[in-house]
Amino acid sequence: MSFVCFQLPRRAALGALLLAAPVAGAQPAPRAAIAQVLATQTAAWNRGDIPGFMQGYWQSDSLVFISKNGLTYGWQPTLARYQKSYPDAAAMGRLGFSGLRITPLGPDAAQVVGGWHLARPAALGDLGGHFLLVFRRVQGRWVIVADHTS
Repeated sequence: MSFVCFQLPRRAALGALLLAAPVAGAQPAPRAAIAQVLATQTAAWNRGDIPGFMQGYWQSDSLVFISKNGLTYGWQPTLARYQKSYPDAAAMGRLGFSGLRITPLGPDAAQVVGGWHLARPAALGDLGGHFLLVFRRVQGRWVIVADHTS
């Protein structure tokens, strides 16, 4: 394999460098806004409010939720799935997230990797696993557009 090297004229190199540099006044990384979405979801879940928890998701038929049980497309079917899987406060337990790693993918996209845990009554047993969320800024709000939870 051979590589071809070439040298850009100084002006072109400077222009390329300026295009790659962050724009002054650009919005900071979305980490704080996304962390707030997750905190709001946790609070809603822990008060037994699944519709409130779902406010962190994109209200679109294009939302995708991936689990060991398969794919669920759309906000309404995802809501129905949660309501069926967690019919009451005991089944819902207390939600906690751990090891959150929020990685911006661009000005309007980010991914979050972490762990989840539901502390539930002994008769039901605790649940937990890991997730990968894809967030997008849609109409000025950070929302989950894809959720892969195991």
